[in-house]
Amino acid sequence: MRVHEELTAAGAALSYPALTAFCRRQGIGQTPVVAAGQYHFEPGVEMQHDTSPHTVEVGGSKYKAQTASAVLCYSRLLFFQINPTFQRFDCKTFLTDALKYMGGVPKRVMIDNTHVVVLRGTGKEMIPVPEMEVFGERFGFRFVAHQIGDANRSARVERPFFFIENNFLAGRTFASWNDLNQQARQWCDRVNATYKKHIRAVPRELFAVERLHLKPLPAWIPEVYRLHPRTVDVEGYVSVNSVRYSVPVSWIGRRVEARETRDKIEIELDARHLVTHVRAVTPQSQRITLAEHRPPRGEGVKRGDTHPEEAAILQAAPEIAGYVTALKQKGRKVVALALRQLLRLLKEYPREPFLAAVREAAQYGLYDLDRLERMILRRVARDYFLLLETEPDPHD
Repeated sequence: MRVHEELTAAGAALSYPALTAFCRRQGIGQTPVVAAGQYHFEPGVEMQHDTSPHTVEVGGSKYKAQTASAVLCYSRLLFFQINPTFQRFDCKTFLTDALKYMGGVPKRVMIDNTHVVVLRGTGKEMIPVPEMEVFGERFGFRFVAHQIGDANRSARVERPFFFIENNFLAGRTFASWNDLNQQARQWCDRVNATYKKHIRAVPRELFAVERLHLKPLPAWIPEVYRLHPRTVDVEGYVSVNSVRYSVPVSWIGRRVEARETRDKIEIELDARHLVTHVRAVTPQSQRITLAEHRPPRGEGVKRGDTHPEEAAILQAAPEIAGYVTALKQKGRKVVALALRQLLRLLKEYPREPFLAAVREAAQYGLYDLDRLERMILRRVARDYFLLLETEPDPHD
């Protein structure tokens, strides 16, 4: 519009549509059209991996889950799993299962600059996290990332997400996450054996050629795991990912090591004491108790059992038993903390001032132990720190 105004002011007689048509013909202000082209991959060269969020119904509840997908670029062989989270542990578990499903290892794995794998940089300058780099070296592949905005570079793995959402997830519900991924694997087997129009072939038939070019899997594939150092809580449970797992009561207060794998949680006290649980992912904040960790009927912890501090107080000063009972009923502090403080007063101060202060406190119904300590200190100061009154020296 500004150019048309200037041309009209300079004496040019042309309309605005004529000006825009001239600019289009001459390519002025127009982005040159570039052919999209194609990426060609030889067998066994590359596998593409990416994730996408989807809503799934598991166990009667809906979750916002992450769909992890892997596709061999030559044969288009598809493998995917769906999990409620996708952290570095989940990524290594998924890639291990994907490589086992494909029966071999490609030269490289293309990713979408995800922070799960990337330490810093993007595209060709991407440097993977050392943990993930070592994981790739164990299988014999390396991670590479495409340039930001170059979506066509990862099109092999981007295309199946729409297909998964509108075919596999449509109208399906699942009893558990294990059930979901078992059905996903069966669905992959069926889809990979189906003719594809866009490649004019069956992925399984192309994979028969590509498998010959894949590197063989390692003779021994270690199980993916992560360790959680924990302390057993007062109820006899160990918390891992907001899920509490039971251990023997004798382990309360002791340091343990929880080993988390894809299917189980192993809680180890030492080489001879190990507890194994089935790993629970959802719902969070639940407690899982093994039958052998439940106390026998009638042998549970009795609420009326005497605290150790109470037993020590009554043994040292049985005459204040009535005050101790009233303190447990009427005191404002937690019973264990109150008894612990009363035992400290009994041990630190002389016996007579302590007993006298307790008798006075019981008479007036005082159960504030901080005030009781001040009453003891006044008696100690009066009885043990008396100053002699002397006549002043006239020479001073």
